[in-house]
Amino acid sequence: MYKIIGTDGKEYGPVSVEQLRQWIAEGRANAQTLVQAEGQTDWKSLANFPDLQPIAVPPTMMPPVQPTIPTKPPGADKKIAAGLCGILLGGLGIHKFVLGYTGEGVTMLLVSLLTCGIGFFVMGVIGLIEGIIYLMKSDEEFVATYIRAKKGWF
Repeated sequence: MYKIIGTDGKEYGPVSVEQLRQWIAEGRANAQTLVQAEGQTDWKSLANFPDLQPIAVPPTMMPPVQPTIPTKPPGADKKIAAGLCGILLGGLGIHKFVLGYTGEGVTMLLVSLLTCGIGFFVMGVIGLIEGIIYLMKSDEEFVATYIRAKKGWF
């Protein structure tokens, strides 16, 4: 005799092997269903019971396995490129061009060039900070902030 925990979280049983077979046929139990054997205190999945194994995985009851391919939101592919360019080439504003912020990129580039390199240090620090911020955000946050909302600075 066995007890099971249904998908509703309630405990059912004690039930016989025949009753379990009927529940599997009805889709009420499967290989992942938690089962407790009579006289035991721990719960295990139905697949862990050797005497129930042949009935735990009937081919007609198993749903087809669909591979899950993680997808990134559109624009997330720019995060690493913009982050690294910000850290390594921040003074030139390259990371701004990667994100499509032409105005901000030109501003950083001109400040760096027209100040005879003095502004390059300041723009480099800004680029470094922005690059780190880009890389610290999740893909979803990055896309929401810099691709959709088009936040130009920090």
